[in-house]
Amino acid sequence: QVQLAESGGGLVEAGGSLRLSCAASGRSFSSYGMGWFRQAPGKEREFVAGIRWSDGKTYYEDSVKGRFTIARDAAKNTVYLQMNILKPEDTAVYYCAARQLSLLSVLAREYDYWGQGTQVTVSS
Repeated sequence: QVQLAESGGGLVEAGGSLRLSCAASGRSFSSYGMGWFRQAPGKEREFVAGIRWSDGKTYYEDSVKGRFTIARDAAKNTVYLQMNILKPEDTAVYYCAARQLSLLSVLAREYDYWGQGTQVTVSS
């Protein structure tokens, strides 16, 4: 049973930083693609960043490039999202997702497993 558990959300002022963690368990993720998505109230879930577990290749949504960094720690089976220079528009519930194919995807429907989400609130 694959389980993804996010942590690290919270309330931060604009310009601040947060680091989200996604602890993955249940199987080997060496052939998986991992993604972070977010969903703000009244909006659709959107792709933020993705990483291929096998080689660390990354991909970012344009609005977070240069501010967010996704990384994985194979020894801990954990994926991180370092978020810097946070803006009020980054406020959302952030979800970790896993895809059984290593090809990176920006489409939520192509991910097989999801965490419960963690709230990130950025005040202006």
